[in-house]
Amino acid sequence: MRVLYVDLEREWRGGQSQALLTVTGLRASGYDAQLLAVVGSPLARRAEASGVPVHVIGTEVRRMFAAYLLRRLLAKQKYNLVHVNEPHALTCAWLAGSHRKAPLVVSRRVAYPLGKSLLARKRYESADRILAISKFVAKSVVDSGVPAERVEIIYEGVEVPPPVSAEVRRSARHRWGVSDGETLFGCVGYLLPEKGQELVVRALPTVRANFPGARLLLAGDGPCRPQLEALTRELALEKSLIFAGFIEDVSQVYAALDAFVFPSLAEPLGTSLLAAMAWGLPVIAVASGGVPEYVENSATGLLTTQSDLRLFSLAMLRLLSDAGLAKRLGAAARNAIQARFTADNMVENTIRLYKRVVVEAQKS
Repeated sequence: MRVLYVDLEREWRGGQSQALLTVTGLRASGYDAQLLAVVGSPLARRAEASGVPVHVIGTEVRRMFAAYLLRRLLAKQKYNLVHVNEPHALTCAWLAGSHRKAPLVVSRRVAYPLGKSLLARKRYESADRILAISKFVAKSVVDSGVPAERVEIIYEGVEVPPPVSAEVRRSARHRWGVSDGETLFGCVGYLLPEKGQELVVRALPTVRANFPGARLLLAGDGPCRPQLEALTRELALEKSLIFAGFIEDVSQVYAALDAFVFPSLAEPLGTSLLAAMAWGLPVIAVASGGVPEYVENSATGLLTTQSDLRLFSLAMLRLLSDAGLAKRLGAAARNAIQARFTADNMVENTIRLYKRVVVEAQKS
């Protein structure tokens, strides 16, 4: 089966990580998976380095011309299926009429309504299947008027790394200037209001009042960084809070951490949280969005019922006060990922869906 995977984002975020895992996993399974991406984007560069055939469009290409390029590609190469990974890619595919040349599959990673405009409706109506990354997202799609039989849930997956050696851990912590006697909490994600990093920054003074060795690392960049840095100065946390910025090799962050915090509000799923669990880290998250679908409170992590400063502070203090609990939660989290949320599971589920969609198209 020849599959064209389309992602026109220029930045590297969770969706692009999943795109790379999918196309490389498809190729490892014997499928001729190819990628259409923006030239020079992190996804294009990483896919090429992984041996994936990459077709590119320029960074300044307008939608109509991008659709023209896609139309030419579809005419030149006969694909059995086209899979678009984000809204720009969907618009491009719809304008190119790709759904008339091959079955079209659309990934949906947000829980916003699909929109009432004619363009929004027509784009999604052209899809043979909409893949929701959680039940939370699937409900939002169905509530927007898409028939339930055209919506399927395929949870995203992550790679499970080997256990962290003492040497790797020391090296990672040294990079961030963290000593053996300190406890490092961390969060990986784009710095946006809805990601909730401000909540953890405001919780840190209370936590440090009880455990002065507690520190926080924020990995990622985004519009909220200036405000968060200003808040850090206001709370006199300059020596206990690390702004790591965008990290190319995020494994260096996970290897350094003692615990992971995920204060995001109504998160559709949360690939950084999945990754932290795969690393065997105890996690603290808000019980909203798709998070409760894979984090069980007090079993595979600690969940707060709402985005509340007091509740989040108490959860952080609970981990610091009970080393045994932290160890048990970390081990259980890793086991949960290995059982249900690996990249291999995601690819296998995606392949099964592709086969069904192609067979249905052949019969119609």
